[in-house]
Amino acid sequence: MSAVLEIALAVLLVAGSFFILVGALGLVKLSDVFRRLHAPTKASTLGVGCVLLASMGEHLLRGEGLQPRELLITVFLFMTAPISAHLIAKAALALMPRFAPPPPPADQPDRARLTAAKPAPAPASRQTPAAVPRPRHD
Repeated sequence: MSAVLEIALAVLLVAGSFFILVGALGLVKLSDVFRRLHAPTKASTLGVGCVLLASMGEHLLRGEGLQPRELLITVFLFMTAPISAHLIAKAALALMPRFAPPPPPADQPDRARLTAAKPAPAPASRQTPAAVPRPRHD
């Protein structure tokens, strides 16, 4: 039983190392910011996750119990990687607007629905004097 678990842990380490290597190569080889975002956020996160699973398995095999630090690292990684990728992409779009996707055509149902929908007016108690609609005299 122990040999099977050790082989499984070794496979996790090799797979994790492979994904980390693919993420590093993608970060170096891909051409622009948006393509480079995928390599460290997807492949490296999966690779680090495999390494952390192997570490937790190793601690379980030694009889030291489940170590909370690997779980905390995993939770932290899975929480911060998508957020940081989103913020990097948003900053890149702000700095390089030519990469921004074109808006969808107005004849699409979603676009028409969004442009036709108007927000509900705020209650009169919350309206400031400048926001109160004035009557039109056409």
